[in-house]
Amino acid sequence: MRSIDYAMEKASGPHFSGLRIDGPTSSISPDSSSPKQPFVIGVSGGTASGKTTVCDMIIQQLHDHRVVLVNQDSFYRGLTPQESERVHEYNFDHPDAFDTEQLLDCIQKLKSGQPYQVPIYDFKIHRRRSDSFRQVNASDVIIVEGILVFHDHHVRNLMNMKIFVDTDADVRLARRIRRDTVERGRDINSVLEQYAKFVKPAFEDFVLPSKKYADVIIPRGGDNHVAIDLIVQHIHTKLGQHDLCKVYPNVYVIQSTFQQIRGMHTLIRDREISKHDFVFYSDRLIRLVVEHGLGHLPFTEKQVITPTGSIYTGVDFCKKLCGVSIVRSGESMENALRACCKGIKIGKILIHRDGDNGKQLIYEKLPKDISERRVLLLDPVLATGNSANQAIELLIQKGVPESYIIFLNLISAPEGIHCVCKRFPSLKIVTSEIDVALNEEFRVIPGMGEFGDRYFGTDD
Repeated sequence: MRSIDYAMEKASGPHFSGLRIDGPTSSISPDSSSPKQPFVIGVSGGTASGKTTVCDMIIQQLHDHRVVLVNQDSFYRGLTPQESERVHEYNFDHPDAFDTEQLLDCIQKLKSGQPYQVPIYDFKIHRRRSDSFRQVNASDVIIVEGILVFHDHHVRNLMNMKIFVDTDADVRLARRIRRDTVERGRDINSVLEQYAKFVKPAFEDFVLPSKKYADVIIPRGGDNHVAIDLIVQHIHTKLGQHDLCKVYPNVYVIQSTFQQIRGMHTLIRDREISKHDFVFYSDRLIRLVVEHGLGHLPFTEKQVITPTGSIYTGVDFCKKLCGVSIVRSGESMENALRACCKGIKIGKILIHRDGDNGKQLIYEKLPKDISERRVLLLDPVLATGNSANQAIELLIQKGVPESYIIFLNLISAPEGIHCVCKRFPSLKIVTSEIDVALNEEFRVIPGMGEFGDRYFGTDD
């Protein structure tokens, strides 16, 4: 078995910078004028070897990247009526059972930045559903999982890293029996008959020989945490945190659990969500951003006496602090800040375009001693960065040191981050997600629309 270190050296290749631009705009990567491609990982192995578990563990640890999973099982060819009548004689583990051309088309489309409608295969009727599909969007990382994803060289050549999950045959058989009887409604005798007649021979003829193409071989599947940690570390190295976080060390993307952050973003970005739910989940997400931003404030050591009479050595929060919201969307973040910081002073800045001549009218109401305070600047969306720059410039004119400003938002466009960070390299930006780009109308894509209107109920 080849070593993981050697295999990871082999697995290098083109990778996604996190700045690929879909649509009419061009790439804005600081060191490249062409869009970067996503990092494609193939995960193969015998039936019930733990491929899905390995994929899930990789996805959970790559929580600061957009990751999609494409299952080869989704691309099973639907059985004809004649084949359905003799389903027990059909070999589902043979390469001909899959529509490899469609799988190839799916990966190629995703690599080029296009979404894809992945079919949904019903294992109980052995056909694809005609009334539904799974929409998969372009992402930083694409994981392609299946027993034969290394068999076709066209599919194999699209992968930047190939992982083979190697699990004992008896363990795999026990897992397959449990899966097929519980999840797919089959009886144990048919499962054993199918395994002996088709699954085991197909593994020896097609799956096992493809092991030689793997860059990384994981013994024991999902139980091998060391190997998975090394793989994730390698992927992080290839992708970087997010290229903008590497370019600008003052940009921070909050790292809570993958499901929590992405789940709430899924809800608030859905145009069909009710106003009540939009506000509820926006507030939850804002609270996380605010608490993360507070973690960047200076603190002093402090000792207290506990109810048991013991001494506890902790920290004391920064006392000279205030919030400043950019009216009006920024006002949606004030309640979360008040909930975290009792009695905090909050100022306002209004920036309004005056006609079409590009001039800005600015209104401000700020604490008189703001020059002595650390400032949390609040605005849910960082788009072009023009309004943010105006607000930051005003704070600096009021005597606030640039390094005392922490800009909090829910989503940031790469263009906005470039605009703000190049002009003010000493402030910090804390966001919950960096989106793909701005479109020709300077709207964040995929974005979440006009946040203020949606939050305060003034949208159509």
